Amino acid sequence: MARTVAHVIVNALEELGVQHVFGVVGDALNPMTEAIRTSATLSWVGCRHEEAAAFAAGAQAQLSGTLGVCMGTVGPGSVHLLNGLYDAAKTRAPVLAICGQVPLAEIGSDYFQEVDNDLLFRDVAVHRATVTSPDQMPRMLEGAVRAAVTQGGVAVLTVPGDIGDQPLSEDRPVRFALDRAVTRPDDPALTQAAALLNTASRVTLLVGAGARDARSEVMRTAEQLAAPMVLTLKAKEGFEDDNAFQVGQTGLIGNPAAAHALDSGDTLLMLGTDFPYRDWYPKDVKVVQIDSREEHLGRRTPVDIGLAGDVGATLRALLPLLDEAPDRAHLDGAREKFLHWQEGQQKLADPGHDRRVTGRARAALDNPGHMIRPEALAAAVDTHAADDAVFTSDTGMATVWLSRLVTMRGTRRLIGSYNLGSMANAMPQAIGAQLWAPDRQIVAFCGDGGLSMLLGDLMTIKTYALPVKLVVFDNQRLGMVKLEQEQAGLPEFGTELDNPDFAAVAGALGIEGIRVTDPADLDEAVRRAFATPGPVLLDVLTNPEEVAVPGKPTLAQGWGFAVAKIKEIL
Repeated sequence: MARTVAHVIVNALEELGVQHVFGVVGDALNPMTEAIRTSATLSWVGCRHEEAAAFAAGAQAQLSGTLGVCMGTVGPGSVHLLNGLYDAAKTRAPVLAICGQVPLAEIGSDYFQEVDNDLLFRDVAVHRATVTSPDQMPRMLEGAVRAAVTQGGVAVLTVPGDIGDQPLSEDRPVRFALDRAVTRPDDPALTQAAALLNTASRVTLLVGAGARDARSEVMRTAEQLAAPMVLTLKAKEGFEDDNAFQVGQTGLIGNPAAAHALDSGDTLLMLGTDFPYRDWYPKDVKVVQIDSREEHLGRRTPVDIGLAGDVGATLRALLPLLDEAPDRAHLDGAREKFLHWQEGQQKLADPGHDRRVTGRARAALDNPGHMIRPEALAAAVDTHAADDAVFTSDTGMATVWLSRLVTMRGTRRLIGSYNLGSMANAMPQAIGAQLWAPDRQIVAFCGDGGLSMLLGDLMTIKTYALPVKLVVFDNQRLGMVKLEQEQAGLPEFGTELDNPDFAAVAGALGIEGIRVTDPADLDEAVRRAFATPGPVLLDVLTNPEEVAVPGKPTLAQGWGFAVAKIKEIL
């Protein structure tokens, strides 16, 4: 008997090793979910919101490097996938979204709930198609999966509700050709790059996630050139631990040592990074960039030599051409500044660093819980979390504290919405991560604004008994927006949040909730959260007035902050 369209799709996902499909059930998806129900290896994960489903699928794709899958039913269900799919697209995570559609005969008639999915996903998807006949399968599925995996992006396959249960007239096995090429530049280009680097006296490396598979080659390059290594946030994983060359992050979340390493160099070597913030690149320096995507070369800062190729393969060919740097002063100076900055951060992480809150801040606070420094919370998590923990973080101040106080030691992993910058990503990404690695500790750095945005999917954690640890930085603020307003000289407006007791909410949902309002209780509460079996929500009331000073603060920012504070007081 010929298989149906739905069974062809599900069987193919089984062959690819996909284990979970995230989504919300709906009538147009009924053939799909029925095929999943009878699968021996593929599991349906019912979320409370499709956005959470897309974030969870994207998390699995980022962590595994293989296909993540989510589903949304006709109309609103597919629309709700969009934000999570945008995150996957900007992270270049391979995700397949199966979307329901109105019956085939009704397409184009403005039918109930009808949305043009091919138009809706035009900007987010590297591939999109609507199945209009069973005979298009499995060819159409093969094209969607191949595009998602080989191009690193989102593929959307729309299946009308009356197509999924139709049999194929000519069934055949699905065939995927998914190998990706490893390339490097030609020898003349490498010789030119080596000549430029060999004549430089102060080389700085800017290393991104595209270099994570080439750690040994990057480390050898830093040694040969005596170059300090500035890491993007996504390069913390893979390069932060046991690295005598790294000087942390640059940009608004960065530190003075990284800014100094960039600004004091005469040559910048960019490895696998598309760091977007133009203002943080050094001026009047020579630039060599290596990236597997040719369109990235010179996109952020002018490049003297652009090498299109895999970072590892390119460096293996380049290293024999590089001279050993005769002077290590540039590297030693940057490292000295970095270690000094780290010492200061550890002092800030002392829970007893602040003994009182005064002025407007004290009047605005209801209890002493707001005296807890967010740095202290992040440092305590770093101390007690496992060396193979997987961290997710919400966009905003939670990511700042993770960046500065949590070290990606051991085999720790890190994901977040670091290209799209979405709110509400940490908790649903933790869902995908925990299902991907059920025996590993999953830690979500949640902002209170982000968590409350998709709060309903706490029930997904409860339903599937996922032992996720949710760490909530509860400052009753949209903290990053508050800081942005004040740096611009604007008084805080619209950022205050009327939060519930998140620990009590978690308890009402059947999840262990721990609330911390006193700095003296912080370390024990974090230890207890990690020692408790099953899911835990740790709600820590942190100081809303805590400021993350950027690595290279400007006079305008300082003046703006002072003006904003005067306005707030008045």
